Formats: sequence, C-alpha cells, structure tokens
Amino acid sequence: MTDALSRLLEEKGVLLADGATGTNLFDVGLESGEAPEMWLEQHPDRISALHQSFVDAGADIILTCSFGANRHRLKLHKAEDRTHDLNRKAAELARAVADASGRTVIVGGSVGPTGEILEPIGALAYADAVAAFKEQIEGLKAGGADVVWIETMSAAEEVHAAAEAAVACGMPYVATGSFDSAGRTMMGIHPKDFWKSVEDIGQSPLALGANCGVGASDMLATALEFDTGSTGAAIVVKANCGIPRYQDGKTVYSGTPEQMADYARLAIDAGARIIGGCCGTSPHHLAAMRGALDHHVRRHRPTVEEIVETVGPLVNKQASESGAEGGAGRTRRSRRGGSDAAAS
Repeated sequence: MTDALSRLLEEKGVLLADGATGTNLFDVGLESGEAPEMWLEQHPDRISALHQSFVDAGADIILTCSFGANRHRLKLHKAEDRTHDLNRKAAELARAVADASGRTVIVGGSVGPTGEILEPIGALAYADAVAAFKEQIEGLKAGGADVVWIETMSAAEEVHAAAEAAVACGMPYVATGSFDSAGRTMMGIHPKDFWKSVEDIGQSPLALGANCGVGASDMLATALEFDTGSTGAAIVVKANCGIPRYQDGKTVYSGTPEQMADYARLAIDAGARIIGGCCGTSPHHLAAMRGALDHHVRRHRPTVEEIVETVGPLVNKQASESGAEGGAGRTRRSRRGGSDAAAS
C-alpha cells in the first residue's frame, strides 16, 4: 500500500469524504449556468474556503473543483485550451488546504463525464475520450492530487476510458456511478456489474461505488446491491442530501443533519468504507456525519425496510426490480468499434 488513500483506509477503517461543490458555491454567488471551474481563476478564495469548511467539519477526503474541467465541457466556456492549467490550479487549491490541516487529508482529483456520448451511439471516439481524460488528469497530478476520483458516470465505456487515462498518468483511481434510473445508471449498468467497467484495465481501483442519484435512502439501497467483483476495492457512497425542491427562488435539499448522520451509520452497516455527501450536502451536514462515524460500531447489514424506516422512502425502484439488461457488455463491444474508428 504505497498510495495515501490506502494507507489512511488501513489506519482509520472508514473515511469521511466531503460534501457538495456546486450547490455550496451557489450559496456564495455562483449563478445558474456558470461553470464552477471558472471560479478557480475568478474566485479561488471561495473555492479554498469551501475546501477548508469541509476539512473543519472533519472530512478525510476533499475533491477538487474540476468535475467538468475536461476540454469538451470547457469548450462551452471557450476555455478548452486551459484544461491543464485549470486542473492544476484546482488540485493546488485543495492541496494547500489539505497540507495546512495538521492531519492527513486526501486530495481526490474530480473527473466527471465528458458530456459527450461515445461511439457507436454517439460521436466521440474512445481514443479521443482517453486523450481528453489524460489531459485533465495530467493537470490534476501536476497540482498534487493523491488519487483520480472518477465520478457520476453512467456508461461503462466512459468509466473505462477515464480509468485507462488515470493508469497511463501513473495515478491510482476511484470510480463511482450515478444509479439514478430505476436503480441503474442511465446507460443501464446494474450496481453489481459496475466493477466490470474496469476489470481489464490492469490496475484495480482503490474504491468503487456510487454518488449523486436521488437521495440517501436510494443510495443505501444501491449499496446493498453493489458488488466490487474481483477488484478488492473498498465501497464508496456519496449520497445527495435528500430530494431537491424549489423554494424562495433557489433549490433546497430536504435532508437534515440528523438524516445524513443516520445515512452514514447505515452506510457503514451496509459495508461502505468511504462515506460522503453529494448535491445539497453542506459542511453542517458533514459535521453531523463525522460525529456519526466516530461513534458508530458496525451492526447487522440493514434491510431496505430498515433503511426506509430510518432515513425515508425510496424514490426509485431498486435495480433488482428493474427489467433492463446491464450495459457493461454492450459498451465494451463499442470500445473496440471506437478504437477502430479512431485508427482509420
């Protein structure tokens, strides 16, 4: 175990990851349609302050403000030529906060989807996706990220491309999907099959799991169905803080600190070893989760009924109730097609 994340997992057993980036930045002035990544140059102090608030709340892992910092998404803001510099800056800001904390805090380099659909369904060639992710990850590595944090993925093909890029850059990686469509990802991947997205990479992920989606109860139901296969990876969950609603001109999430603390306890019971929050999760919520993790002793694996009774009702069907076929096999075939197209 030479990487920092594995060492800290071994030391502490269960780690607390941070909360939301975008929804917290909206509270300090980010406008709808504005890219958080542009604030790396315009308001770096606000990005650093958010990282600091999560560290102060007890986070063991903070993610860089680089979710959409690949050239395909940055092109929407005429910033594709600054991909490396923006990612380096994102990692540097998080690294500075982590290093000043007086304890070990892991910096995860956030890597989200390209925003494109890969061939043959879409127009993006697999090789071009790998190149875009590699460009982003090289910037994160230069800025001091400890691990590449591939997140909110829906297509096995894109997970594979990002993981391949991470390995090519000499970086360990984590990968999470968003299981928000009847318990599966939008492209049909079942939680038990997500690991197959990276089974032939040649370097196993440090952790696999789920983030975002539709709320804590559904996230916990996903955790019960999740399988890491032959990877030996830890399970990570980062749930949204309840369900969003529009109130007084802004989006508000329904989750309370008490509910998120309950979610954290149940996540441990379900087998997760890295637990955090996604959309709507504030430092206040995260502090409650920290307290829950610090005082909880793992109990029996919860049932869905216990999850609903404790945290609230499910919004979606569970993956096991869905009739859709998994998507991992289909996307693997399309990778070969994408590579051939790129070569021709």
